[in-house]
Amino acid sequence: MLLKKFRQSGPDVMILTVIILIFTWLGSFLHPRLPSAQGFDEMPMPLFSLLLSVSSFSAFFSVFTAFLLVLLIAYLLVNFNTSSFFISERTFLPAVVFILLAALFPEYQLLSPVLPAAVFLILAIRTMVESYKVHGTAYSFFDAGVLIGIGSLFYAPLIWMGLILFAGILILRTVNLREIIISIFGLATPLFIVYGILYVAGKNMQDQLSAVSWNLFGRETGYTVSGIKLALMITAGVLILIAAVHLLQVLNMKKVKSRKTFSLLLWTFFITLGITLFFGSVSAEIYCLLIIPPSYIITHYFVFSKAKRFPGIMMAILFLIAAAAQVIPLVPRLWYH
Repeated sequence: MLLKKFRQSGPDVMILTVIILIFTWLGSFLHPRLPSAQGFDEMPMPLFSLLLSVSSFSAFFSVFTAFLLVLLIAYLLVNFNTSSFFISERTFLPAVVFILLAALFPEYQLLSPVLPAAVFLILAIRTMVESYKVHGTAYSFFDAGVLIGIGSLFYAPLIWMGLILFAGILILRTVNLREIIISIFGLATPLFIVYGILYVAGKNMQDQLSAVSWNLFGRETGYTVSGIKLALMITAGVLILIAAVHLLQVLNMKKVKSRKTFSLLLWTFFITLGITLFFGSVSAEIYCLLIIPPSYIITHYFVFSKAKRFPGIMMAILFLIAAAAQVIPLVPRLWYH
């Protein structure tokens, strides 16, 4: 019943999606926190520093800015599928799934550099997919590189997502040296422009370079996971795994563009997972990037699974673990032990 409703595409479903987002952020609106609560104001990247300067004059406005960014991410997730139509059904489910998965981390419901970075990552993936069947040199890879470069000026570890540019060329195009070169130039262009402006403006470049180094390699992160939180994360992981196995079983039967789009999303997931596991400067805030591909993978399962009841059960479980993640922190003894 729940899944049947959210598989529809009417304006009432859109309103319900926004209501769900509001409810999952209700605790953060009632008890707003500044980015300093997670140390995001310590040696920020240039564009995130600018965002902090215009939004962090009050904790509530800072949280509201973060909320709007998540709303924008949800919109872009839906719009990407609507424009490329790789799931073959117009649906708000990618946004719903993203919101429910993101709700597992209420402690990060504040303004963080990864939120604007996620916006630029989605735009970059969409730009790469648009290069499919483009004759001659696909300059969209330059554009995608620029988008990832801009995102890295908010959240430095996003620069490693430049690897998806090469994955995109391998998946979507016949590999040629020109597209590889323009991808690298696209990635570097925003960095040269922004740091060039800072240099001309007389900023201390040693401090700027130190901030880059600290965000990429020197930031000490730690994330404590309680038993209950771990159980919720494992449950979400199992749901993602079930949906991924289903996708892999039918991937070769899909239209070429859909197959290539899902392949690129899988590469995005594994690259993000690799960054999470192997870079000590990255903490749980990267979940916002990590759950972008699963939002589409789980949506695909909900749309195409031939099982009669299990997709509905999966949707109910997503709602339950999202609700639990919001309620349990109210009992600190359970959440932190």
